[in-house]
Amino acid sequence: MKCSIPKGTRDFLPTEMARRNYIFDNIREVFLAFAFEPIETPSIENLSTLMGKYGEEGDKLLFKVLNSGDFMDGVDFNQDYHKVAPKICDRGLRYDLTVPFARFVVQHRDQIALPFRRYQLQPVWRADRPQKGRYREFYQCDADMIGSTSLLNELELVQMIDAVFQKLDIEVTLKINNRKVLAGIADHIGAPDKLVDITVAIDKLDKIGLDNVREELRERGLDEDQIKALDPVFELSGNAHEKLEQLARLFAHNEVGTKGVEELKELFGYVELVQLKCHVELDLTLARGLNYYTGAIFEVKAHHVSIGSICGGGRYDNLTGIFGMPGVSGVGISFGADRIYDVLTELNKFPANLGQSAQAIFINFGAESLPYCIKCAAQLRAAGISTLVYPDAAKMKKQMDYANKNHIPFVVFVGETEIAANTLTVKNMTSGEQKTVTMEELLEMLRA
Repeated sequence: MKCSIPKGTRDFLPTEMARRNYIFDNIREVFLAFAFEPIETPSIENLSTLMGKYGEEGDKLLFKVLNSGDFMDGVDFNQDYHKVAPKICDRGLRYDLTVPFARFVVQHRDQIALPFRRYQLQPVWRADRPQKGRYREFYQCDADMIGSTSLLNELELVQMIDAVFQKLDIEVTLKINNRKVLAGIADHIGAPDKLVDITVAIDKLDKIGLDNVREELRERGLDEDQIKALDPVFELSGNAHEKLEQLARLFAHNEVGTKGVEELKELFGYVELVQLKCHVELDLTLARGLNYYTGAIFEVKAHHVSIGSICGGGRYDNLTGIFGMPGVSGVGISFGADRIYDVLTELNKFPANLGQSAQAIFINFGAESLPYCIKCAAQLRAAGISTLVYPDAAKMKKQMDYANKNHIPFVVFVGETEIAANTLTVKNMTSGEQKTVTMEELLEMLRA
């Protein structure tokens, strides 16, 4: 039988795990600097929690889990799939971390204080077609504030995005829009009931181009006059302030659109007060396909690579209301760890020593020197030095090959002479230099 794993999933070797942990550690460090607290939620949620929160396309990508026991008993499989599915599966793998977080807030409302700031680094699953930068199982690194409508929260998310990608040395562009502006646009062209169709279509602008977006809008029921009325939005020019002034005139008699413009003006005003390294731009074609966004929305693209969005998020006002806790607004961002990994790999930005399994390895010459090696290795580990003792008294070449293959920079030899003099012989595998030292000198060498 041939060994394999499902398409869209991956195994991770030690070097790959070291690189992934490098990403997680840097993101976690930023989350903690902004006073976010960690939580975890189950991989499996009730389908009633997940369904209807991601739009029609999102619901199709949910992995559903068959009920245990005789789940087929009494089920008429000649019925439509949508009638059969709820009878044979009532749970599913989580699609993202935001909807489970909303459920978490409602369920634990008496155990948390609002506004609540949480971060989560966990895998999610989507029954998508696997391709470059798109997996069926992948990690998200989320930070959300819930219980406050202040746009200072959005500013902090912008600052966190900037801080993470500075730490990872990735040049990015952060795109910002507001779903109220999109709602205003839908109202302006006389299609307020088509907001979801409009946002889903124009969210694909970067991927399929303007002509194909127009064609999709036709397929979604917009007429030619409505589609043509969108042209001023696609043609807006200038910096963020100039675009917002043009929109303000367009929305002179449009309450929801005007509110979106005001929120964007306030947010960009805050952004001007802080010194960001990343490029920030207003992108009025940014839609973010998820239905639960109601205010500011964010998306991050890396420079010099062909990979899609590596971070995104936005404001959601009504998500907890679905679970019986209305009037609680939240806003959050999600870093796509797997896409960030691909970006760092393509740009060759990972630190060189991440795959190093140990700083030093003791060569095993047999029973006579082994007790001395064990004691010395224990001292090094107590001092915070990652150390190995080769487990078998194998041939020297085999042990040295092992050290080379695992990129271990220092090899320690202990024989009769070293034991008698209470010393150690150390070889620097990079320079080839070999010398005899005391334990104190070895510690100083390894700490350098």
